Amino acid sequence: MQKRTLGNSDLDVSAIGLGCMGMSFGYGPPMDKPAAIALIRMAVERGVTFFDTAEVYGPFTNEELVGEALAPFRGQVVIATKFGWDIDPETRERRGGLNSRPEHIKVATEGMLRRLKTDRVDLLYQHRVDPGVPIEDVAGAVKELIQQGKVQHFGLSEAAAQTIRRAHAVQPVAAVQSEYSLWWRKPEGDVLPTLEELGIGFVPYSPLGKGFLTGTIDASTSFDSSDFRNTVPRFTPENRQANQALVDLLGRIAERKQATPAQIALAWLLAQKPWIVPIPGTTKRHRLEENLGAAAIELTTDDLREIETAASQITLHGARYPEHLEQMTGR
Repeated sequence: MQKRTLGNSDLDVSAIGLGCMGMSFGYGPPMDKPAAIALIRMAVERGVTFFDTAEVYGPFTNEELVGEALAPFRGQVVIATKFGWDIDPETRERRGGLNSRPEHIKVATEGMLRRLKTDRVDLLYQHRVDPGVPIEDVAGAVKELIQQGKVQHFGLSEAAAQTIRRAHAVQPVAAVQSEYSLWWRKPEGDVLPTLEELGIGFVPYSPLGKGFLTGTIDASTSFDSSDFRNTVPRFTPENRQANQALVDLLGRIAERKQATPAQIALAWLLAQKPWIVPIPGTTKRHRLEENLGAAAIELTTDDLREIETAASQITLHGARYPEHLEQMTGR
């Protein structure tokens, strides 16, 4: 597996990481724990060194899973996790909305260290910008944790360009994580240019459009009742039908490249900037192999131009989140 460096940091990671959320949260029933551990360890064997989790995934169960799975490989891998929600440590239930108060960040980090079975978090993101806490205070709290050796690098998730600038002035931001794919290109507006200017890496989550860009979902697909895609406007049957044109485009390119639509979607992301590291998630071994195979696919200038031209003529239908969640992004 090729390596990439996240911006100007010294954070070197595999060109494709592994998003671990779906193994225990969000996309239906949790995986059987031994199977999930085996899948994560298979990723390590295949050269993946970048693993993504968060305290809210579960809550807490995903961090525990990742910590147990990666304990034998701790010196070989980079673990990223996220704080920012108000979670009761005793009941493991969310008490409300966001909480990025400095004192809470420090308590949350101690819990992460225990669950991840480690003495430091390699990359600690603020999961969502908390409008009730100045970003300078958040950056200052993480700076203290870095000085104490409990955290190695600071990151932000779904933050606006001005927020990134303000945080970076207090504590250098190593990476920003936001949704980005051919299915959601808003970061191209002012976030990606800001990251390039400041030397910050970019970590696209949902790089396969929450599974849609794999070509395995159509208007007739039904999801488990616990799958959050049931609440996503872009996943209504009529919107899936309307958005099929984007998958068809990927399929045409994939056929020519002897690849899959998912691999083309990931290869397209890798071709955008050398400091972009997507983190596709999966619960299946063959999908992990497929995703990692994208790193070996080269899209030529002509390929990229063809994708750009065709994609510009496709109007995507439906919001990417329900309104109350969308309001938490881009702050």
